[in-house]
Amino acid sequence: MLNKHLLAFVLLACGGLAQASEVVDVYRDPNCGCCKQWIAHLRDNGFTVNDHVEPNMSAVKQRLGVAPRLASCHTAVIDGKFVEGHVPAEQVRLLAQRDDLVGVAVPGMPIGSPGMEMGARKDAYQVIGLTREGRDTVVAEY
Repeated sequence: MLNKHLLAFVLLACGGLAQASEVVDVYRDPNCGCCKQWIAHLRDNGFTVNDHVEPNMSAVKQRLGVAPRLASCHTAVIDGKFVEGHVPAEQVRLLAQRDDLVGVAVPGMPIGSPGMEMGARKDAYQVIGLTREGRDTVVAEY
């Protein structure tokens, strides 16, 4: 039987391993304020964010395979998969469990999505997953 100190050490070590996969690289235009708010949303939800100011976002999106129909203002990468736009942190976290997806996106900039809060107004929006076959699939609706 494990003593309580060894058990605490094991739990802390496992928790540290889980956090290691929650590092997100965010690429954003230097003049975009909502991107900074989305980064704050990720950090508030336990992610470690590497913030990359990028003068040519079109090139970043093309390199990562973000189709124009899925485009928004910023692009992130977590565990080799893209996250486009104002995707809620819970969906970023769930992306790791979806081997069928190469990324997720919230196209455009819907009001009320993380980083796009403007009072009580909230537009309905979808989180779209891009499959390995290049098909769109709705993974969540808000």
